[in-house]
Amino acid sequence: MQEVNCPHCDQVFEMDAAGYADILNQVRGVEFEKELHARLKDAEEKHKMAVELAESKIAEQKNTEFVNKEKQIERLKAELASAEMKSQLAVKDATNPLEMEITKLAHQINSAENERSLLKKSLEDKYVTQIKDREGEIERLRDFKAKLSTKMLGETLELHCENEFNTLRSIAFPNAYFEKDNDASAGTKGDYVFREADENGTEFISIMFEMKNEGDTTATKKKNEDFLEKLNKDRIAKKCEFAILVSVLEADNDLYNNGIVDKSHRHPNMYVIRPQFFIPMITLLRNAAMKSLKVRNELAFVKEQNIDITNFEEDLENVQTGFAKNYDTAKKQFEEAIKSIDASISDLNKVKDKLLRSGNNYRLANDKIQGVSIKKLTRQNPTMKAKFDALKEGSEDGNQLN
Repeated sequence: MQEVNCPHCDQVFEMDAAGYADILNQVRGVEFEKELHARLKDAEEKHKMAVELAESKIAEQKNTEFVNKEKQIERLKAELASAEMKSQLAVKDATNPLEMEITKLAHQINSAENERSLLKKSLEDKYVTQIKDREGEIERLRDFKAKLSTKMLGETLELHCENEFNTLRSIAFPNAYFEKDNDASAGTKGDYVFREADENGTEFISIMFEMKNEGDTTATKKKNEDFLEKLNKDRIAKKCEFAILVSVLEADNDLYNNGIVDKSHRHPNMYVIRPQFFIPMITLLRNAAMKSLKVRNELAFVKEQNIDITNFEEDLENVQTGFAKNYDTAKKQFEEAIKSIDASISDLNKVKDKLLRSGNNYRLANDKIQGVSIKKLTRQNPTMKAKFDALKEGSEDGNQLN
């Protein structure tokens, strides 16, 4: 226990250590607070005085610095003005040539721009003109196609092709045959047959035509391929060399729109064409056939020449064989006669007869030899006759010159 004396009433208290410590802490806390407040107040006053002193010094320093700054600013402004003037002069000196060059380049650019504009306008005008021309051509072709389709549908494709051919018949095909195929005796017939022969009547080209319009199709036959087999049968039945399908079917198929289509891999000598290739196709095949005919005629002529030479050689061989045979016979008879003379004088009459017969054989042989002439040998051989006549004329000309 601890005795505690109250300072106000002088009363003495007893308390334990815990209570004493608590009171001691309270007393210390109050004193501490008082002392703390006093020190804080003192520190606050010192701080306030220091702040005021610092503010005063700062204000004084600022005034001094402001005056100095103003002077420095004025000085710097003067230097800046001088530097700007010098810079402007230097820039002017440096930029004058550049400005002149820029002006020159600007002028060139303007000139180039003007030329480019003129060229662009010229090209635009040119392209516009070309485009208009193309559009006009397209429109013309469309109109032509529409008219052609209308014409074909109205007159039929067959009549259109017939009119096209008849327009050129007297000029390009005066000796040609082009008529509608009306002969169905073989169980089938095409549309038109074209044939042409040379001046000797030798046929050198024949074409079977089949024409197919859009109105000619059925539910089962709508493509060009559907008509090729029948066309080939018609070609064979009418003994034609070529078969051509003139068709407007499959109008969007580029294969048929781009030109002549060769179908020989399906059927011999077969082609599919659009109506605009009708006359050109006939002309193409006809010209090729005429060249082939010329070659065939030349070969036939060479063959005939070879036959003439062969006949001449055979005739000459027959003459030589006959003479040799007669000579052998006469020789044997003469030898026999000589033997008979040597053997017996009594056989002289017989020898005489044999000699007479031998002489007769010699005469016959001689007659045959004498009868052999160029005229007889070349009687059936016009080629050799022409050659001997030419040789004879050349010899007579030479004698006249001498």
